[in-house]
Amino acid sequence: MNQLLYFVMLMFSSLPILSLTEPTTGGFSIELIHRDSPFSPFYNCSITPTEILTNAALRSISQANHFRLSSTDENAIESTVIPHGGDYLMKIAIGTPTVEVFAIALCAVLLENSTLFDPTKSSTYRGLSCRSKPCTDLRTHSTCGNTNECHYNYIYGDQLQQTFTMGDLATDTLIFGSTNGQAVAFPTSVFGCEGSNSKEFAGEVGLISLGGGSLSLVSQLGADIKNKFSYCLLLPFASSASKMRFGKDAIISGEGVVSTPLVPKSPSTFYYLTLKGISIREKTVAATLGEGNIIIDSGTTLTMFESSLYNNLEAVVKEAIPVEPVEAPSPFKLCYATASSEELPDIIFHFTGADLHLLPLNLFVQDNNLICLLIVPSDDSLSIFGNWA
Repeated sequence: MNQLLYFVMLMFSSLPILSLTEPTTGGFSIELIHRDSPFSPFYNCSITPTEILTNAALRSISQANHFRLSSTDENAIESTVIPHGGDYLMKIAIGTPTVEVFAIALCAVLLENSTLFDPTKSSTYRGLSCRSKPCTDLRTHSTCGNTNECHYNYIYGDQLQQTFTMGDLATDTLIFGSTNGQAVAFPTSVFGCEGSNSKEFAGEVGLISLGGGSLSLVSQLGADIKNKFSYCLLLPFASSASKMRFGKDAIISGEGVVSTPLVPKSPSTFYYLTLKGISIREKTVAATLGEGNIIIDSGTTLTMFESSLYNNLEAVVKEAIPVEPVEAPSPFKLCYATASSEELPDIIFHFTGADLHLLPLNLFVQDNNLICLLIVPSDDSLSIFGNWA
């Protein structure tokens, strides 16, 4: 993922949304492409399903580590940037004339573009000044150039391994191709046109935010989509793409649909739910840590529980499966060599106002000749409900 110019998208809630063919109706849908599907620029026909899942699981661990760093900064207006993380891509276009690029959908704020985009060739590209609101909103992440242009910079990681991205803050037109064939445009989207970066940011795929922070895509759309979006994720091997819906298209109803409220909590870029407990057959494990004790994230494959909840859950799972577990390959923690699908239990997750009943298909996966639980312990109190569930 070589270098020309890269860009980083910083979305702002004040930006307008419009249709290229008619005024917005408040709802549209776009495709989400799994990074390992045949529709993805990452597609590798030689990789096995087991390798796909193992790679996704390892990305989950990396993602959780970055979430942990972000959650310690209560004053941050953005989440930590996660280079090359995430499982699902959006296809977008930028500039005039437009250039199509892929962007990884994450609970982050930054979009890093394909090297195909050259801002000097876009007639709608405009640099932003140091006194512009987007620049001042970046707080400590912005500096002023010699001609009053706004520069941004992000440096993160520990002292041994730092990652950085920096460049100029600007605006240009961002376009989504809706699944109904009607393109939807953001005519003055704010983004960072990257001039320098560490190797983790060099690439042909960008990052786009679905988080709850003030700079995210979802916040930018705001009232135009009635602050609603939903997604339905297919397996990586599916013959069609997953869907993300915004506005009125996001409403889901029907048999088996349950609803639980989001919990306002800092940092606001994450989506917090309250998990009250977990039931396996006749036994229930109580969850602790109070309101907003788990993050739900579309870019993380594995579900991760804080250690005490995981340990209690693992004990009940072991009781429910009548065979002995075997040594689990990393990053899994509980695996079986001989368990049949009939022996694997359903698991019910009790959220506020909603009992989510999941089948073994959503909770266990075959890793070579092993059956492994897709729930692992977190290193601290952070819990994440992943996308495989």
